Amino acid sequence: MNTMRFLPVALAAVLFANATAMASEGPVALVMEDQFQKRCETAALRGHVVVLVYAGRHGAEAAVDLGRKLHTHYHPSAVEAAPAERAKQPVIGIAGWPAGVPIPDVHVIPVACVPEVPTMLRGLVRSQIRKGSPHLPVWLDYEDAMRQGFGIVPDEPNVLLIDTAGVARGVNAGQPDDTKYSQLLAAIDELRAQAFPATRTAALPAPAAR
Repeated sequence: MNTMRFLPVALAAVLFANATAMASEGPVALVMEDQFQKRCETAALRGHVVVLVYAGRHGAEAAVDLGRKLHTHYHPSAVEAAPAERAKQPVIGIAGWPAGVPIPDVHVIPVACVPEVPTMLRGLVRSQIRKGSPHLPVWLDYEDAMRQGFGIVPDEPNVLLIDTAGVARGVNAGQPDDTKYSQLLAAIDELRAQAFPATRTAALPAPAAR
């Protein structure tokens, strides 16, 4: 399955031409743990746009930098917030969004791809990541799910976009340049806009006559 089918033509440029096939056309069901041994799953974030920024061990620093840049774009108050509060900052609004209706958030989540780590050493890995990221959860991909399902450039940040219905909508493999970063933001904005309540209502069938 070509990942480029998931986004409108104008936004499909955010994907590399050699992006690998998505694992499924239905909702993504990724389940991992973080450095605090807390269960993490994409299904728990339905209703919001999920941006998984993932990399192998040598691309971790670049992935964190990209993830921070994306998070502060959509949560600008995080720049001035205390470290423990940065992930809790409100998301920017959407023009024309109805008052009183929850706005879809943009959850930017770092994922450390560490399938080479044996079970007996996972505690050490968690400890090292907790030291470097004592507040922000980092999902730990021990099972190689990201590479197998979506492809990876190991030493660079990779981005998987998941829409508000939980469906994978595109992959950017490798460090984005300025143009691709702008396209990435446009793709995220488009996924948020697609959750507009009027769009969902219009798609519902009319009630049967009685």
